[in-house]
Amino acid sequence: MYDYCVIGSGIVGLSTAYNLQRKYPNSQILVLEKEDSYGLHQTSHNSGVIHAGLYYKPGSLKSELCREGLQSTIRFCDENSIKYKNCGKLIVASDDIEKKRLINLFNTVRKVNKKIELISSTNLSIIEPNIMGKLAVFSPETSIVNFRDISKKLKSLVKYSCEIIYESEVRDIKERKDYVYISTDNGSYKTKKLIVCAGLQSDRIARIAGVRTDSKIVPFKGEYFRLSSSKNNIVDHLIYPVPDPDLPFLGIHLTKMIDGGVTIGPNAVLSFAREGYKKFSFNYKDARSAITFPGLWRLLWKNRKYITREIFGSLSKKYFLDECRKYCPSLKLDDLETYSCGIRAQLVSNKGEAIHDFVIKKTSRMVHVLNAPSPAATSALPIGEKIISELEKN
Repeated sequence: MYDYCVIGSGIVGLSTAYNLQRKYPNSQILVLEKEDSYGLHQTSHNSGVIHAGLYYKPGSLKSELCREGLQSTIRFCDENSIKYKNCGKLIVASDDIEKKRLINLFNTVRKVNKKIELISSTNLSIIEPNIMGKLAVFSPETSIVNFRDISKKLKSLVKYSCEIIYESEVRDIKERKDYVYISTDNGSYKTKKLIVCAGLQSDRIARIAGVRTDSKIVPFKGEYFRLSSSKNNIVDHLIYPVPDPDLPFLGIHLTKMIDGGVTIGPNAVLSFAREGYKKFSFNYKDARSAITFPGLWRLLWKNRKYITREIFGSLSKKYFLDECRKYCPSLKLDDLETYSCGIRAQLVSNKGEAIHDFVIKKTSRMVHVLNAPSPAATSALPIGEKIISELEKN
């Protein structure tokens, strides 16, 4: 019997195993992963941004863990010689409505982050000659990294005292008085404590384990383009639009990557395959799960104008260009090259509410991470610590 079992070897699952090993060095730890390698989904399909926590409600788990995650991620990279770059981020208001939103955002964030600054239109043009806007907020701490590099290091640190078994999709979980029984298509196991960090499959694993929830993961595909290499130096910072506070998405932005390139995106369109990264990927089980969920239809109706715009935008490269040219007018259609996409595991309630905060649910012997969208990669190390603190409350 194992002391701890972690389901999922994405960055959150590996961080949890790493933190368990550090806290309980003599414990027996098992990590189960349904794929043939680690970190193949949200960990490998994200923007690579180490977030500074600008958008999250003060007092929320997202706000708390993102600030901690920023510091611990940078420290982990320094200690383990992982390449990252502190390039900073500019949130740019293109019109008067966005300017008002940006000022509200600044006043809220300033209470917990004294390092952010307001940048005038004139100073913005000096800092970023190819960017125009009425006002900007500068976040000097925002950085970039390849989160799979961090996952690779986490995996190497836990491999000597932690067993990782791949190609082990979970079929059944039964919580007993003294242990948890887990059946997979690659064997059965017993553990004293179970931690589920299953990302896009988190709601399904929770139901298999008998954990009641009226919410469901609804996958949203984020599509990107990459700028041609001739545009690699078009900006020195990450450039983001002002987000709509009613939506869980941040809009089309320019993101410098650790390999020197620049991406443009993402949009946010409903995906009919939780793990399908091609444009028209379809999975019958995933599609049926989505369209039979009342919460999805309520969410779509509440955000129908935005959803309609994103659907049509998904079919048009010009949509991405037009959104980006609001603050970077020199870009041309030929500058946009095909690039990969990611899928966001968004927890949606039966009432049609997109749940913004991290959600961790606990039973006597289990902890389920039900909702860990962005900035989960940034926050992975403190999320692992948070999970252990939840385990210790029993």
